[in-house]
Amino acid sequence: MLFITNRAPKGSIHSDFGGEYQFDLTDNSAAHYLYYCSRTAPNKYIEIGSNALMEHLKKSKAQQILFFIHGFSNLPEIDIFAQAEKLQAYFDLKEENLIEVIALIWPCDNDFGIVKDYWDDQKAADQSAFAFARALEFFMTWRDKADPNIPCLKRINILAHSMGNRVFRGALAAWNNYDLAHGVPLLFRNTILMAPDIVNESLEEGQDGRLMSQASRNVSVYYASDDLALRASKISNLKNKVASRRLGHSGPENQHKIERNVYSIDCDNFNNQYDFPKGHSYFLSDANNEMGRVFEHFYQSIKSGRVFVDDKINRQHIL
Repeated sequence: MLFITNRAPKGSIHSDFGGEYQFDLTDNSAAHYLYYCSRTAPNKYIEIGSNALMEHLKKSKAQQILFFIHGFSNLPEIDIFAQAEKLQAYFDLKEENLIEVIALIWPCDNDFGIVKDYWDDQKAADQSAFAFARALEFFMTWRDKADPNIPCLKRINILAHSMGNRVFRGALAAWNNYDLAHGVPLLFRNTILMAPDIVNESLEEGQDGRLMSQASRNVSVYYASDDLALRASKISNLKNKVASRRLGHSGPENQHKIERNVYSIDCDNFNNQYDFPKGHSYFLSDANNEMGRVFEHFYQSIKSGRVFVDDKINRQHIL
């Protein structure tokens, strides 16, 4: 599995293409460098470099790419790769060579490192935005310089879970601010905001999250009002004078203030059954460790390029 990370490695911070990459889990600071790597086995990683990773994606048999940005307090092996591998396995069961999953790994808490609490994970997410903005700019530069006779026709999707939405939102904002002429390109076919740990006005005009809908054909917001992890998130943010519900708790604050390509999907009926007791990581398996309703729903969106909702006027759906 391929992955991109701004977690500082053990040893030298300088790239060593073809050399071994090792996560330094005692250092949770956000590096400005990006490392483009391949996971060859559990705890075995090789740094391959950006050009090699892009060329691999171009030549991959997969029809589409899905970038997966994990949530807070997730570690590479026990959390991130486990989720990414399950995503890949489910897609392969549905249709072989439809999707290749690429993990985007940012530094967060490991319970004994430099960063130890939720608030500092937010800081790490915000600081990581600049590194991943560089990845977006590099991709566009690589695409523009590619042989026009052999274009890369892969459709690109992104799934951001929990605080990973903060990383994604910040990356688009930094990219727009520093590299673009005021406006992001339509880059993603489907943007899947899963239990997003950002304020519920984030997608409205004047907010940085608005760029998510401008960069995407479809934006699907999956939320649940009894998500206990986001309830704790709200309490933490109230202590830091951020008084707003989370997007993953209520969906968008006002459906009429967001772009018409944004769809709201209520997962309140089963999120705690799928992820007991927190009800936060409900996007993969159900209570029996089989494909859950959320996966089935966004699989159809990725496959068809259209988001199914019962209420087409208000772009809302109850799973």
